[in-house]
Parts: sequence; C-alpha cells; structure tokens
Amino acid sequence: MRIALVQVGSPSSEDPIARRDRVGQMVSEAVSADLVMLPELWLPGYFSFERYQELAEPLGGETVEAGREWAKNLRSYLHLGSIVERGHDGRLYNTAILIDPTGKVVHVHRKVHIFGYGSREVELLSPGSQVTVASTSFGTTAATTCYDLRFPELWRSLVDLGAISVMVPAAWPAVRLDHWRLFTSCRAVEEQLMILGCNAVGDQDGTLLGGHSRVVDPWGTVLVEAGDQEGVTYCDLDMDVVDKVRQEFPVLLDRRLIGPVSFSDEAL
Repeated sequence: MRIALVQVGSPSSEDPIARRDRVGQMVSEAVSADLVMLPELWLPGYFSFERYQELAEPLGGETVEAGREWAKNLRSYLHLGSIVERGHDGRLYNTAILIDPTGKVVHVHRKVHIFGYGSREVELLSPGSQVTVASTSFGTTAATTCYDLRFPELWRSLVDLGAISVMVPAAWPAVRLDHWRLFTSCRAVEEQLMILGCNAVGDQDGTLLGGHSRVVDPWGTVLVEAGDQEGVTYCDLDMDVVDKVRQEFPVLLDRRLIGPVSFSDEAL
C-alpha cells in the first residue's frame, strides 16, 4: 500500500477558494497512491478563527464535493483532512472526512477534544461525541484529529472497535513538534496500530506549524517523516504488520480493567 501525505500551508494572504484549487492540483499529482491525506482545516487555516463562520459548510458542501471528484479521478482513497462543518443543528464542528475511490464518503470524525490553549477553537466549535471505524480495502481504519492524540482512552476505544490504522490530520505548531513525534509514536506502540499523521506547515496568522508528517508502525518504527515545507511525501507499507505484531507480542490481550481507586485503612 502506498500513502501520500500532502503537507499544505494556509497563509492568511491567500484566498481560500484559490487555495482549494491549488490543493486539488497537489492532490492530483499523487497518482501512484492508494491513500492520499491532507492536514487539519487547511481551507480556512486552523488559526484563521475569524473566518470559521464564513467558510463553514455542510458535509455536502463545495470542499467535500471537490474531494469526491479528486478521489474518483485518482481512483484512490482520499482523507480530506478536516473542514469547519456546519451541522444540521447550526453548530460548527472540526470534521475529518474519508472518501473512497468511487467518491463516496465512508467515514466522518468530529474532533472530540477541542483545543483551548492559545486557541479560539474552544469558543467557536462544538466537540464531537462519537468515535467510529470504517471498513476499507486496507482494513478497518479510523481517524482522530490533532489534539485528540493526547487522550489515550479515545484511542483504546478505536482498538476495541477493530481499528488497525488511524489517520491523524493536524495543525500542530512547530513549538511543540517534539510532542507531535512523541504522541504519534506512543499511540502506535501503545495501541499496536499503524499511525498515519499529516500535519500542516507554514505561518498561519503568526503561528508556525510544524509539518513533519509521519507514518509509524506498531513497533514504533518511523517508516517515513516529512520535513517542514509544503509537498507530497510517499510511504510504502505493509498493513499485515499490525496483525503480525499483535500475534507476536499480544500485549492487548493482557489488559486488566481496574475499577475506581480507593484506599483502605490498612493500605494507609
């Protein structure tokens, strides 16, 4: 299986509609890939908070429709990164979308953990309340978005649902790049998953994004890591390695569920 990680910059000086056309051209060049991935909120730019309302769209909006055409033209899966979704309830969500080679939307993930540290996301967007998986030609897969990486309980629920890979679109700042590397590697080893992480790059309204999109296997081996510039990074991988690792080192079978912690007088 061949993955194409498309690192995108979203400068505030660029018209978002022109950006969508430009990103479409970048995606179209990944003709050899079985799965093409984009980062989080590349159309508005994650840190362009004042544009969220203006650029919010339903799941059947122009960006998703464009993505469906891109996937059909490539005849490959396309993880569209995420959009600012305007839900039927009128609320806004940070929503990641996977499209299959026929142009069908096969998985949607509304970001569960909304970021508040140095960010207005928590003021503007509503959190998702569900995690789900999708059956694909490369196995059962799922997605989490950026800050979701810091919450292992969400990830364990994806394993319990059968996921063998998780796609992670992100707009992770360069100042915390070490954390991006740490958590993508940790989640891969801890959950015995293939992690496919696609991060944004460039300056967004004064915040430098870190790039370094990467693929990490269940042993923690980094199969590829991009740099900090726009472009497409490819990775060839064998998804069967997940089953092999889980059989050889079946740590997930040794889990024990422990109830709430309490202390007896004897323990004290």
